[in-house]
Parts: sequence; C-alpha cells; structure tokens
Amino acid sequence: MKQLKAIYKAPEAHWVGDGFKVRSLFSYSNHGKLLNPFLLLDRAGPTKFKPTNSPGGVGEHPHRGFETVTIVYEGEVAHHDSTGAGGKIGPGDVQWMTAAKGILHKEYHSKNFAKNGGILDMVQLWVNLPAKDKMSKPGYQAITANMIPKVQLANDWGFMRVIAGDYNGTKGAARTFTPLDVWDFYLKIGGAITVPAVQYRYVGLIVLHGEVILNGKQVIKESELAILDKHGEEFTLEATKDSVVLYLSGEPINEPVVGYGPFVMNSREEIMQASLDYSHGRFGKMQS
Repeated sequence: MKQLKAIYKAPEAHWVGDGFKVRSLFSYSNHGKLLNPFLLLDRAGPTKFKPTNSPGGVGEHPHRGFETVTIVYEGEVAHHDSTGAGGKIGPGDVQWMTAAKGILHKEYHSKNFAKNGGILDMVQLWVNLPAKDKMSKPGYQAITANMIPKVQLANDWGFMRVIAGDYNGTKGAARTFTPLDVWDFYLKIGGAITVPAVQYRYVGLIVLHGEVILNGKQVIKESELAILDKHGEEFTLEATKDSVVLYLSGEPINEPVVGYGPFVMNSREEIMQASLDYSHGRFGKMQS
C-alpha cells in the first residue's frame, strides 16, 4: 500500500497574461522534484470571465527542452505555434505540445468563449524530456475527449480517463517519450476504489474538485496536492463529495534539471544557448 508522504495546500493565485488565473501547485525547484519527470503543474481557475470582444490569454513566447500538457475541464482555450499546428480545445480535451529543440506559441481564450464569457477551468503540466530527446523535432498532439479511453469504475462509483500511460491494461491516448501515467478520476460521493500504482514511483494526486479520503485516514481537500511514497503498488480513495482527481506518476529521468523561465535543459551552458538561439530567431516564426 502506498502511504502518504505529504499534503501541500495551493498557494495564492497569480495572473499569467490576462487570461489565466493560476495557482502553481508544484515545480521542479520544490517538492515537485519527487514527481520527476513532471516539472510543474499550474491549476488555472475555476475563474469566471465576463463577455468581451478581446480574448484574454498569453502572447507569443518560447519553450525548449520539455512538453506542455493542457487539460481543459470547462471553457475553451485556443492555441497556435511556430510549427503551424494549433486549434481549440474544450471540456475534456487535451493539448500535448512537444517543445523539444524550440517552439514559439500563443495561448488564449477562444473567440466563442470570450464572446459569451463563462468559467475557465484547466490544468497545465510541464513534462521533462530526457537529454537525448531535448533537441528533437517539435510536435503537437490534439487529443479530443472522445479519443481518451474511459474506464467505468466498479459499483457505478464513477469513471476514470487514461490520458497517458496504462490503467489495468487500458492504454492512454497520448504518445510519451518516457513511461508515465496521467489519469483523471470522476468519483461519485461515497465511491470507494482501489487504485493501482507502480512500485518505486512516487504518485501525485491533485483534487481538482470535491474531497477524498486516502487509505481510509487522510483527507485531501479541493486544490490540494498529495504526494504518495514510492513504495507499494496500490492505494485507496473514498469520495466524501462528488470529486475529480488528477493522478500523476512516471519513471524518473535521472539527469540534471536546469531551468530558466521557459527553458528546461541539463546544464547552464544549454540554457545560455537556448536564450541565444531564441534571440537570434532560431525558434521559427509564428504564423498569423
């Protein structure tokens, strides 16, 4: 049985651009080190936006050395990047962008969402790449909700989705560079389940909505992050409210992590090179 290592409350929110009110639940510079290869998790929302003709968002910016994974639970987010890829994602959809050797992109509210207003509720993860893949070709996976395998839980206690990885033989929708599991659970109040886990991997649990009890004793409240110890191959969750829980676990990449802003590499020299390449326009150009 995997045991609780620690529970972390969400910090105060801050704005990223004018479109995303974010709480950073972990990063590679703090307790997120245990969740390697996951580098960072930003919880955006739920935030209510008024109707407008000027969609909020984040302007053009670069990334190198990792992947960004955006999961939308409510609202709509649009995106386009310097490879020419892009599109719109809504409730249940996932955008899996591989920055690798370098990419420019923008993220913003869709025109329809901005026009009508509403609740924006989403998560963005940064996922590290091993050194051998950091300078590979950028890529983009548009994963719509109907592409994500859904597993019904016993006793009609809800369902879970396999975004990436493997849940009891059900394979996830996303292609990944290293073994990792990204699942989300939709639990009905009173639902009690046993969740499989990989021995010698830490597990991160983020309660996006509701409240759950871990292993029959520890309460994890909404917007809290629980990290489970690496020993053990399962744990239990009981929902005291209708709940949505994000599950993260991966095979660690045992390499140095050196980050600066939008770049995450293995050495200070590589970070300096990334900054130089960006300033010299080597990340491509945004298409209007």
